[in-house]
Formats: sequence, C-alpha cells, structure tokens
Amino acid sequence: MKKQRPVNLDLNTIKFPPSAVSSILHRVTGVAMFFALLFVIWAWAVSVSSPDGFASVQSIMDGVIGKLIAIGTASALTYHILGGVRHVIMDMGHLEELESGNNSARAIIALWVVLTVVLGVALW
Repeated sequence: MKKQRPVNLDLNTIKFPPSAVSSILHRVTGVAMFFALLFVIWAWAVSVSSPDGFASVQSIMDGVIGKLIAIGTASALTYHILGGVRHVIMDMGHLEELESGNNSARAIIALWVVLTVVLGVALW
C-alpha cells in the first residue's frame, strides 16, 4: 500500500509553538543541571582534599570559565524551576487551553531571560 503523504525533513522550516519550546527547554535544563552537578561534586571533592585543592578550585571559579559555569548553572536551575512551576500549575487544571498555555510559555521564557541577565550581572 502506497501512502500519499507529505514528508518534510527540513527541520529549519518547522516552527514549534511556544509551549513545545518551553517543554523542550525544561528537559534540556534538567540534563544541563545533571552535568553541572558533576562539576559541583568534582569541585567539592577537590576543594576539601587540601588547601592547595581549595586554592585551585577558587582560582577556577574566579576565572572566566568558572563564572560562565556558575552563570550557566544558575540559568539552567532558574528555567527548570520556572518551567516546573508552570507544569505544576497546568497539572492542577489551569492554563491548559492552547492560547493560555502558549502565553504562559512565552512569559516563562521571557522571565527566564530577564533573570539570567540579572544573575549574570550579579555573578560576574
């Protein structure tokens, strides 16, 4: 049986709705926090091993790489919390309609960008 259906494999032409982007970002930030936790565990283990280890972790965190890791981790945590709260509100039966769901996704993404900039300025 031959099915006549359009096939679109060009991912650049697909436009996801804001609610889909929000859901994907929630998953991505969860994975990012897992890898950030690996760095945090490593930094903690090295810093408590000796005074030299503490000094090396402190120098890494005072550098550009350390600050970018801190800002990235704070950004991922911020979005994951905001997205999680949005999902809990939707689980309680609110914001489930298409328009309100998309509006809440836009609001969460906008708030995340603002909070990331504020955290970036504060941590830099």
